Amino acid sequence: MFLVTGATGNVGRHVVGELLCAGAKVRALTRDPASARLPAEVEVARTADAPLDGVTAIFLNPAVYWGGLGDLLPRAAEHGVRRVVMLSSAAALDPDPANELAAHHLRFEGAIEESGLEWTFVRPGEFASNALGWRDAIRAGEPVREPYAAGRTTPIHERDIAAVAGRALLTDGLVGACPVLSGPEALADPEKARLIGEAIGRPVPFEEITPEEARKEMLALPYMREGLVDVLLRLRADAVDADVAPTGEVERITGRPARTFADWAADHADDFR
Repeated sequence: MFLVTGATGNVGRHVVGELLCAGAKVRALTRDPASARLPAEVEVARTADAPLDGVTAIFLNPAVYWGGLGDLLPRAAEHGVRRVVMLSSAAALDPDPANELAAHHLRFEGAIEESGLEWTFVRPGEFASNALGWRDAIRAGEPVREPYAAGRTTPIHERDIAAVAGRALLTDGLVGACPVLSGPEALADPEKARLIGEAIGRPVPFEEITPEEARKEMLALPYMREGLVDVLLRLRADAVDADVAPTGEVERITGRPARTFADWAADHADDFR
């Protein structure tokens, strides 16, 4: 039995699918089981309950446990859980102690290492699904507005993250590994907007704004904090002059090329129409 936390999220839902395709039994954790909309063969439970009986491996999304893991790891050891595969972040590689994202993921990685359980830390860079933050503007026919338009990243499709996580859960080849995942190409935000436009059949304009304007708009979001906004804007600024290259880890691990941003845009076209 595999336990998937954050099972209705962008990545978790696809991890469930990877495991089911392999013929595995899955227990999916979600805050609201009644609205989970998962396949009938999946056992669904509340995140707060986290039943561990019969579980041999856990897919752990730390976003679900922002305040801490509580007693999850010692309970896992007591119940005979063998392995934890954590959805970490490439931010964990940032040496800046002010990087809240890095500190959050490293704290969880450290706790898992100390637990004595087998582990794999999957470290994706920018999610292609971050572009869903442009959904309202694109639906309204308004321009995508971002700072540092020349900055390039290698956005990764959530299905590729899930595919690597599935390999880590189902096989032994990634035990003790920290694969850094990326998409197959480096793109700037205007290029991403253009590709979304091609997927939905109409142009998506892009407007570069100042970092100060971006800060104001980001701080207006309910889930943003000053320190996090500082980190995100610094990462955007750093991307302008960075030598950005795909890692190739998705293809190495899964045996097939990573999906492009154009693939992602086509998969999510209805979100922007």
